[in-house]
Amino acid sequence: MAEPTDPTQAIRQLNRELGKFPAELRKAMRPALKTAAEPIVADAKLRAAWSARIPRAITLSIRFARRDPGVSLRVRSAVAPHGRPYEGITGATSFRHPLFGRRGARDWQVQKTRPYLAPAVEAGQSGALAAAVAAIDKTARDLGFR
Repeated sequence: MAEPTDPTQAIRQLNRELGKFPAELRKAMRPALKTAAEPIVADAKLRAAWSARIPRAITLSIRFARRDPGVSLRVRSAVAPHGRPYEGITGATSFRHPLFGRRGARDWQVQKTRPYLAPAVEAGQSGALAAAVAAIDKTARDLGFR
């Protein structure tokens, strides 16, 4: 079977082959993957520096579950509820919101999105993937995998 190029598919394939990630492998891989993804997190926080709340709401999540494995960036909506509209998650280039709580038909403001996550991931993805692959290989070798 050919090796997948998508990292999520690679983790899923490894998950299928191992059945379940051994605890020692998860424990050793998590810090290595976190170190590989930290430059992307830092870049996303810099790109969102225009906001006081969005940078501290950005978190890194590493999962080895069968359903949703991988490394992902998240913005906690409890800390920065405006983070999702500004990222433009729906693909739109603008969003609307009421002006200071007024709800009349003409009291809505159209505001442009200011993406910060997607550009950071695009800019740092290749370096992070190479670092993650190297870290995973080293961790697997250290734990006795071939």
